[in-house]
Amino acid sequence: MMQERPILRIGAKIMTPILLLFALYVQFHGDLGPGGGFQAGVLFAVGVILYALLVGLERARRVVPLSVLLPLSALGVLIYAGTGVVSLLLGGQYLDYSLLAHDVHHAQHLGIFMIELGVGITVCSVMLILFFSFAGRGR
Repeated sequence: MMQERPILRIGAKIMTPILLLFALYVQFHGDLGPGGGFQAGVLFAVGVILYALLVGLERARRVVPLSVLLPLSALGVLIYAGTGVVSLLLGGQYLDYSLLAHDVHHAQHLGIFMIELGVGITVCSVMLILFFSFAGRGR
């Protein structure tokens, strides 16, 4: 498979950390420009999938086990929903970010960051759950 193709193997070794780093960049700058949680989650999952193709499915499952992915998918949804609930508890509407900090600008930034973080965690973990679920079925 990948071991028989040294150019692909070396290219994947070079691209995987760059892809993961770019996913973090998209995640943390998504509220200021193009990108955000969904795109970052997909990029990060693709980086892990490329790693799985490089080293093998079983080794990738040991690095990112299902016992970590399932709670992460729930955590992402809880971060998203929790941001809205905090807004409600502070007297605003659901996902009304203006009450989350001392001024509106910081509150908007914090609210969007939390929403995008929740989306990114959920998208990445669900994509990896689907990949690991379907990747081992062909054996």
